[in-house]
Amino acid sequence: MILHTGRHFLQIPGPTNIPDRVLRAMDMPGLDHRGPEFAEIGFAVLAGMQRMFRTKQPVIIYPSSGTGAWEAAIVNTLQPGDKVVMAETGQFAVLWRGIADKFKLDVDFVPGDWRRGADIAAIEQRLAADKAHKIKAVMVVHNETSTGCVTPPLEVRKAMDRAGHPALLMVDTISGLGSLEYEHDAWGIDVSVAGSQKGLMLPPGLGFNAVSEKALAVAKANPGMRSYWEWQDVIAFNKAGTFPYTPAINLLMGLREAISMLEEEGLANVFARHKRHSAATRAAMKVWGLETQCQDPQAHSPALTGVVMPEGHDADHFRKIVLDNFDMSLGTGLNRIKGKVFRIGHIGHFNDLMLMGTLSGVEMGLELARVPHRKGGVLAAMEVLTAREAAPMPKAAVA
Repeated sequence: MILHTGRHFLQIPGPTNIPDRVLRAMDMPGLDHRGPEFAEIGFAVLAGMQRMFRTKQPVIIYPSSGTGAWEAAIVNTLQPGDKVVMAETGQFAVLWRGIADKFKLDVDFVPGDWRRGADIAAIEQRLAADKAHKIKAVMVVHNETSTGCVTPPLEVRKAMDRAGHPALLMVDTISGLGSLEYEHDAWGIDVSVAGSQKGLMLPPGLGFNAVSEKALAVAKANPGMRSYWEWQDVIAFNKAGTFPYTPAINLLMGLREAISMLEEEGLANVFARHKRHSAATRAAMKVWGLETQCQDPQAHSPALTGVVMPEGHDADHFRKIVLDNFDMSLGTGLNRIKGKVFRIGHIGHFNDLMLMGTLSGVEMGLELARVPHRKGGVLAAMEVLTAREAAPMPKAAVA
């Protein structure tokens, strides 16, 4: 057994570090989830999540993982046999496709190499060719957590509009919400899927659907069987600040605090911070001579960076060396890139010094694991972080 001192460095791209303020907010006794005190919390988080998604439409909150929110998006709007277009951008797109298969959807899975975002031109071609409008939904992952590649939902919407297609646009922004710009209403998204354990800085256990008027109308006309995930039931109870089932009371207390923290910093500042940390991480990798999993310069995720190991070196062996020596967890590669890639999370409750500690651990780990690299990546990252314009000094007081 290896004894470590100090705090564990959790640098996977989710679950992310939980702020002390959020932990304290959750550290409360139970309360009556049908009473007025809980209703205040319910109204606060429902309104707060509308601000997070940038929508005036309902946001449904489930006591679930993001996977549950995926399932809710499907069962409310689609039926077995419905045709959908999905894009293979990484493991989480593959998992969403797996749920669609289990619900007997007819999935057209646009192939991808896991090194860039969705092939939007290919999606547009499929929609333009669908003159009978048999395609009922386009489903994409905003921030692909397995690869560090971003698909811009607005560009998908523009492609759908150019094709003049009425399909629903469904977006998984589980690791995007709270860390990347997101505009549910302005981008014409019909169903947004999110979870609590990424940019929202909470433990796992809350799933979210933001839904457009069009999606609500489709769901209302959908005769498919559903109970727990039924949007209309939840929305009806939400009018009183409560839920049709026992909610995750303490997680909702934490969510209220997390929303306050994000808004105190300012969402624009939150997004800029993530971009800076991503740029600093890539600067370190360039000096080390390591390759990013994401190969499209326009698609690099602000929330995480996938690092490709040199040939002959196992990413999980490297991760074990870092964990054993420095008590730092890095994200594993998933599915087809397991053992080939590790992931550095720079998402959520995170600052410059935490990033420098993370990158120092990576550089020391590369040395201990005898992974070929050039030294100096940490210094390169530091230069990015210190390149911000210095704040003007206050004028000296006049005596």
